[in-house]
Amino acid sequence: MNKTLLTTLSILALTAVSASAQDALNAVTMSQQDLKGTARFMSMGGAFGALGGDLSTLSQNPAGIGVYRRNDIGFTLNLDCQRATADDFGYKTTQDQTKFLLNNIGAVFTYRIDSDACPNINFGFTYNKGASFNRHVRGSIGSLQTSMTNYIAGVTQNDECTVPDLTTENNYDPYNPNDGGFAPAWISILGYDSYLISPEGTPDNPTWQGQFGRGTSGFGSFDYLEKGSIDEYNISLGGNIADVVYWGMDFDIIDMNYRLESLWGESLKGAYVNGSNGNTASDWDLYNYYKVDGVGFNYKFGLIVKPIQEFRIGLAIHTPTWYHLTQDFYANTTYSYAPNPGIGEGDVARGGQETNGGYTATNSFKYKAPWRFIASAALVLPRFILSADYEWTSNRSMKYSYTDSYYDYDYGYDDWDDWYWKPAATRSLDKNDPYYYTNSDIKEYTQNTSTLRVGAEFRVTPQFSVRAGYCYSSSPVKQKVRDNGMTVYTAGTRPEYILQNSTNYVTCGLGYKYKKFYVDMAYVWKHRTGEYHAFTPDPTSSIQSPQSKLSMNNSQVVLTAGFKF
Repeated sequence: MNKTLLTTLSILALTAVSASAQDALNAVTMSQQDLKGTARFMSMGGAFGALGGDLSTLSQNPAGIGVYRRNDIGFTLNLDCQRATADDFGYKTTQDQTKFLLNNIGAVFTYRIDSDACPNINFGFTYNKGASFNRHVRGSIGSLQTSMTNYIAGVTQNDECTVPDLTTENNYDPYNPNDGGFAPAWISILGYDSYLISPEGTPDNPTWQGQFGRGTSGFGSFDYLEKGSIDEYNISLGGNIADVVYWGMDFDIIDMNYRLESLWGESLKGAYVNGSNGNTASDWDLYNYYKVDGVGFNYKFGLIVKPIQEFRIGLAIHTPTWYHLTQDFYANTTYSYAPNPGIGEGDVARGGQETNGGYTATNSFKYKAPWRFIASAALVLPRFILSADYEWTSNRSMKYSYTDSYYDYDYGYDDWDDWYWKPAATRSLDKNDPYYYTNSDIKEYTQNTSTLRVGAEFRVTPQFSVRAGYCYSSSPVKQKVRDNGMTVYTAGTRPEYILQNSTNYVTCGLGYKYKKFYVDMAYVWKHRTGEYHAFTPDPTSSIQSPQSKLSMNNSQVVLTAGFKF
């Protein structure tokens, strides 16, 4: 086998993959906000921080509730059509997906006070979809330069695993160790059980080999399906002071529901399987299932100041959302090797293995989402509105922590070393915090983001309006990470990940009022690029991990109907 290639991949695979640890990129996914809300809000690019008077502003700048002078009840429906394209050196694969969503439903009630200093107090209750995770990406990567099996071999070598460590012997189950001893990474066990890796040398001091060596060729394929959403339930209170200062506050209950199913497969010729000398045809795939569910809460406070009738300034502060979450994870492999190279009796040419004996593993954790600060300004004329928002998000303040029970994992790990692995030579271990390394990675990989929203509305007649807007949000991941300049540490049996670049929205819409009724419609086009990585790149090597460029486009048609009285 090509020893130089194995050494390179061993360096690459310094990452550790334990059963239950989180990783920094999961935090990025769970912190995302989308442009969701009423049709009027979305058609103006979400630039409502200094305007108010719309049900969506309860999720953005709560002071918008203080602008209301009448009661308001409304709902919003959204048809979301996605097209995701994966491009590997000109070979493109496109996946379409269509979802029907409920964006917003709620009500605001005004209580009038016979006072010039405080004309009214308003109460509001809304449901708002904060983000939609729905995304389906698939593609093929031809002419592989290396294999995920070599990555798994590097992980296993770095952890100094022996053959007995990965083998069920004398009532010892490496998936669920009960002796308080060494717990190898699950992906190493799965790789060994599936013949993706094989030992050379003595069982107690082996050199671990992957399937890709001198003369090996082949291609890879991936399928990456995400589902779920972040749903906000807002309870709001606000009012105004002398029709000059408007104030508002929210207490929000947040429901998170995220699902990921991923598949990475390889078809290799001249593979090194189970000690064969590079003469095996290998077809195998790794399936991962992951979900996280839970509830969080946050608090928002905002102000809108109207120094003159035609001009408004807004400011809003969103505290982090504090979540208590539960995650489930499971993985399996299937494989077909021809000829069958010395696989033991009882195995078949088409087989498979499962993590944790086929059971889904579960554990709980806490997660703190970022702070958000929004500054806004708006020009409000009799027939024309121009508004702009700037939002700053402190992604580097995201943090994981354990639950109050301190340690609630079910499978008897007694040493935090076994939760999340890092090179001992480069990182010191803080055994008092199982998420010490992950929280360090958050600061190392992520950057604070800026979001700019602008919108305009022109009232053609007293009943009919036209609108347009634009929204830009910078990437939450540092450029060095996106340029393959850093090793990315993942967790569990999911070496793959997607890095996202900046996001752009272009919006437009129409509005119509008839007495107390209103109907608004919006069209929203969302564009984002990114990169799929089968596993982490090695910044020190010219041999890069399998990657594919992604282009994701969403077209949304949004309809709002409401009644003001």
